[in-house]
Amino acid sequence: MLRFEHITKTFPGVTALADVSFEIARGECHALLGENGAGKSTLGKIVAGMYTPERGQLLIAGTACHFRSPRQAALAGVAIVHQELMFCPNLSIAENLCLHDLPQRGIFLDRTVLRQRANALLEQVGLDVDVDRPLSSLSIAQEQLVQIAAAVGQKAQILVFDEPTSSLGQTEVERLFQLIRRLQQTGVTIIYVSHRLAEIFELCQRVTVLRDGRHVATRSLEGLSHDELVQMMVGRPVVATRTEPKRAVSSTPPPPPQIAVRGLQSPGRFENIALEVNAGEIVGLAGLVGAGRTEVLEALFGLDPAATGEISLNGNPTRIPSPQAAREVGMTLIPEDRKRQGLVLGMNVRENATLPVLDRFRRWAGLVDRRAEAKLAEKFRTDLAIRTPSTETPVASLSGGNQQKVVFARALADNAQILLIDEPTRGVDVGAKQEIHDLIEARARAGTAVVLVSSDLPELLALSHRLIVLREGRIVAQFTHAEATPDRVLRAMAGIAAVPQ
Repeated sequence: MLRFEHITKTFPGVTALADVSFEIARGECHALLGENGAGKSTLGKIVAGMYTPERGQLLIAGTACHFRSPRQAALAGVAIVHQELMFCPNLSIAENLCLHDLPQRGIFLDRTVLRQRANALLEQVGLDVDVDRPLSSLSIAQEQLVQIAAAVGQKAQILVFDEPTSSLGQTEVERLFQLIRRLQQTGVTIIYVSHRLAEIFELCQRVTVLRDGRHVATRSLEGLSHDELVQMMVGRPVVATRTEPKRAVSSTPPPPPQIAVRGLQSPGRFENIALEVNAGEIVGLAGLVGAGRTEVLEALFGLDPAATGEISLNGNPTRIPSPQAAREVGMTLIPEDRKRQGLVLGMNVRENATLPVLDRFRRWAGLVDRRAEAKLAEKFRTDLAIRTPSTETPVASLSGGNQQKVVFARALADNAQILLIDEPTRGVDVGAKQEIHDLIEARARAGTAVVLVSSDLPELLALSHRLIVLREGRIVAQFTHAEATPDRVLRAMAGIAAVPQ
């Protein structure tokens, strides 16, 4: 059905793909794996007509295809769900869903039919929202579901999913898997890119591994172990040593919580939020899409302050009306949407990493000491294993996982005492994921209070000293690390059964 022959693609200073050849059968769900920067997303974009290879060819059903645009690929029956959202935020949800085929009545847009089509598509992914709302009003996870629905709506015969579950909770992931299996039964070919290996083993039949832009292996997943797959991806064993998160033990009376929240409320987003986080503690926030987790972090950081409620830092009542005020009291946020909120895409790696602390490098007459700034940026590049030829590389040209590491560099530069983290490993490969987990735990051991939001439940369970579950904007359950089993947390998230708090 789909064959890659000697595909080569380069960018300035980087060979993204080098002589890649393999094939995918019709109706197969085929995993595409590799570390950040291995070339997975580049290959997906070649299939979707977004990039053109310098050498090699793509064959669909035996016919050579040389796509020069996404439109050409779509006409050939190809659709893609991007890792990064690729929609028009100012248009309505319905308009974004049907952009490829807007219904008309004469010369006018037929809004009745448009709404009907949009609602039918959203029903397939389990999203219940007003389709006349602007897309920009949705959360990242909801936008991801809209993007999946739009791709399905194109009735393509080849669907590329690039990290489709990176923002989704367990319930949404299960619904997506059901949808993919239904598509396979109709003969649709799926290319599935993900760093979540459990998903690969559950969903896919075969896997192709890329490393540094080269084809390493194409194997059946039957009989293949998790460790073998990881070693193929990274070229070395990745040893997971994490068990229960540890905190320093002190014999002195505990100080007041680093941050304490009482009665935090914002109509339509969340209500009566109460939590405490001590120095050196990681508190996780769990919940389904739309539960209010990101909204709570944004309120704490002053991006969208709550209407009522109290925030105390080290026992002292504090107002945080803006992000600037949050930074002044020692708080920083690693946002869910790195491209819109975490990075300045027009800047390079050095400028992004040091932007929050640029005043440190100012000398007489306001001039910046570029040598000292570059030294700090290079330290972050080495410590965080950011894959880039230089800190002068434009951050927009990095892979999603390496961009996330630059966001972490900015947070580390801030040296904050309260760290709010939203989806820390979204789109990050298995090796880098463990490195980021180590960074979070190191910050906690150094005395930082951490509030962690993640759609990856195993990640929350591994890192959190305590876990708070939100549903429909309310806290419905709280667990210690020992109490927080996957079953109990999922039941609380879904409201299946009452769980003791």
